[in-house]
Amino acid sequence: MSIPLKRSAGGFTEAAIGPQMYDLAVRLFPICRSLTGDGVRETFDILAEYMDGLSTFEVPTGTRCFDWTIPEEWNIRAAYIEGPSGERVVDFANHNLHVVGYSTPVDTTMPLADLQQHLYSLPDQPNAIPYVTSYYKKRWGFCLCENDRRQLVEGTYRVVIDSELAAGSLTYGEVIVPGEREQEVFLSTYVCHPSMANNEISGPCVAAALAHWIRSQPRRYTYRIVFVPETIGSICYLSRHHQEMRENTIAGFNISCVGDDRCYSYLP
Repeated sequence: MSIPLKRSAGGFTEAAIGPQMYDLAVRLFPICRSLTGDGVRETFDILAEYMDGLSTFEVPTGTRCFDWTIPEEWNIRAAYIEGPSGERVVDFANHNLHVVGYSTPVDTTMPLADLQQHLYSLPDQPNAIPYVTSYYKKRWGFCLCENDRRQLVEGTYRVVIDSELAAGSLTYGEVIVPGEREQEVFLSTYVCHPSMANNEISGPCVAAALAHWIRSQPRRYTYRIVFVPETIGSICYLSRHHQEMRENTIAGFNISCVGDDRCYSYLP
């Protein structure tokens, strides 16, 4: 069963909502998030400071959600690659994108040729660290800039990932803003991405600000606003609320990638 955890909040202030949204993005950006784990919970602790009425729920590992199952919880403390001379050529402490999401723990040495099988880079974006995950296949890996990868020399490398996969839970959040009618407008956004500002820090920041603004307005409809890990979080939420949503939802929007200055899109 899911366990609700009630929180209270101070909310945004109308006169400073823009700077407060930016402040929220700055605070959320460094956190290492994934489908599950303490980074997601830390994210909700911060979001709760900006929204009234946010409830979070913990759904235990192994819980069936339609034909999916809540996976093991993943947490990571440290990860790095040491080169032949002992220098750290990749370090999770410098950027949390350096580790493949849900990497299994490892502490071993290997030649460069074997290490290359566990490295990910983008040749067409040589200065970018790619975002790679392995939620449902147990493996490990590191991500780095293509330019840095080309600098690796032959020799023996030590690779360490201090992570843990264990029974735990998936965390999601929900804000219900009542209106005059039971008919609902549904808004959702993702809380599973690590340090990427547009995809996906922008979504929770905009959704939190919308939750505050909607609460301050006269409302014909009820608003259901959810913060979930992508895919499995959405499936988990729907498995628990699909009947009431089938009856009441009249419109739904997912808020994603709304943090840059390009033309925004609406995909029906």
